[in-house]
Amino acid sequence: MGASTEEKTGVFDMRELPGGKPCPDCDGLGQLRFDSENINEKFEKEKQTVISACPRCHGTGYVPAG
Repeated sequence: MGASTEEKTGVFDMRELPGGKPCPDCDGLGQLRFDSENINEKFEKEKQTVISACPRCHGTGYVPAG
């Protein structure tokens, strides 16, 4: 009965795993952000941020050491 929630759910911190280092493309965040500006049908400028998973680390934030 002394098991914590982390032990029951299998949650772990990837930084504790050996052999991984932060992804240089996304700085270990696992996502890339792009600022975008568009012109709508009323000729108004719209700004938005597009967020996508980092293709190098597949969204984990870490790449294999090597």
